[in-house]
Amino acid sequence: MNDQRLRLDLTELAEEVTVVDLRDRTLRTSRRLGIRRAVATSAAAVVLIAAAAGTAFAVRPDQSPAPLPADSPSVTASPTPTQSPSSTPSTSTSDGPGSPDGGSSLNTPTAEFGKLFYGPATVTEAKNANLRSWRPGGDAARLLSLPELAAVGNVSVSPDGHQVAWMEDDGEGRTTMFTANVDGSDKETMRSGVERNCVTPVWSPNGHLLFREAKAMGEPGRYGVLDTRSAKKTVRWWDAEPSACHALWSDDGGTIAMNTSAGVTLFDADGKRKRDVPGLDSDGTWWSSHIASLSPDGDRIALYRFHPSSEDQRDVGRFLQVSAVLDTRSGKQVTLPLGGRALRQVYFQTDGSMVVRVQGGNGYAVLLVGEDGRKISETAEPAALKDMQILAVVS
Repeated sequence: MNDQRLRLDLTELAEEVTVVDLRDRTLRTSRRLGIRRAVATSAAAVVLIAAAAGTAFAVRPDQSPAPLPADSPSVTASPTPTQSPSSTPSTSTSDGPGSPDGGSSLNTPTAEFGKLFYGPATVTEAKNANLRSWRPGGDAARLLSLPELAAVGNVSVSPDGHQVAWMEDDGEGRTTMFTANVDGSDKETMRSGVERNCVTPVWSPNGHLLFREAKAMGEPGRYGVLDTRSAKKTVRWWDAEPSACHALWSDDGGTIAMNTSAGVTLFDADGKRKRDVPGLDSDGTWWSSHIASLSPDGDRIALYRFHPSSEDQRDVGRFLQVSAVLDTRSGKQVTLPLGGRALRQVYFQTDGSMVVRVQGGNGYAVLLVGEDGRKISETAEPAALKDMQILAVVS
C-alpha cells in the first residue's frame, strides 16, 4: 500500500465525512428490505477515519441472513460419530490445510458445546431487546433486556458468562459503559466519556474491560483496561495508541487482535504491535474490516473476509458474521466441515474447539468442530433463535 496515496485519500475522505445520528440512519437503512449489501469506501480508509476522527457510522441492519420460516430445520439434530483421523471433512471452505500449524493432529472427542449467548441480529423499531442463552440439548433462556442499539452493536459477554458490558448514550453527547449480571441485576456504571462505534467493550480473561476514551468533540483518545472489581474502577492506560477498530482478546491473555490499515493486526496485552495477519491487502485479493473470534493462543481468527473490489463491504459498526477462519501466522484459510451449507458464524472455545453456525434449507445448526478441523457433533438450533446472532460461547 502506498502510504502517501493513503494519506491523501484519507484527507479527502475526512473532508467529506458527515457525522450522522446512529439510530436514525440505522432505522432508515433497516427499512430498505431489498438492499442486502452496503456500498462503502475502502475498508482501510473507513477504519482509519473512524479511529482518527471519531466519526459515527451506522450499525448495519443486514448483519444476518433473511429471517427464515419457523418450520423444522433441515439439519441433523443428533450428534454425529467422531470421525477417525484419516477421514476427510465433508465440505471445505478453503483449499488450505485442515488444521493450522501447531494445531492438534488428532480429533478432540472430549470437547463439548459451551453455553451460547445470543442477541438480536438486526435493528428494528423496538426500543429494547432481550439477550438469550442456550446450550445444545437444553432450552433457550431469556436474559436481561438492553437498549436495542446496544444489544445489536456493542454488548459483550464476560468470559465466565455471568456478566455483560455495554455502552449507552446519555442524550447529551456522552457515552457511558455499564456492566450487569446476565439476569439484569447489579447494574453498575463503569465509566463515562467512552468511544462506542469503533471500540466496543472487550473482556480480558481475568474480567477486566478494554475500552477507548472519547475526547472533546467525540475524538478518540487513549485505550484503557478497566478493573471492574476494584471499588474505584481503576484504569491502566496503554502507552500505545494504535489506529484500530474492534478488538478480540485471546483466552491466554497474551494477544489482542484488531482491524487496522493492514487488515488485521495482533497486539500484546499492553497494545504493542506484534505482527500483521498475512494475506490481507486492500489493494490485493482479500480484505477484512470485521473480526469475530480469536483462538485461545491467538493462532487462528474467525473474520468476515471479502474481495476489496467487490461491494461486499460494511460500515465500521460491529459485524459478527464470518466467512473464513485464518491461521494468523501464515494467512491460510482453515478448512471447516460444513456439509455443503452456508457458513454464518464461528466462535472458539477455551480448549481450541470451535462452535460453527451454518445455515441449510429452512434452519440453522451449530457444529462442534475439533481443533484439527474435524466435526465432532451437530445440533439443530431452536427456531426461536433464527432471527438472532451469536454473541459469545462460554465453556
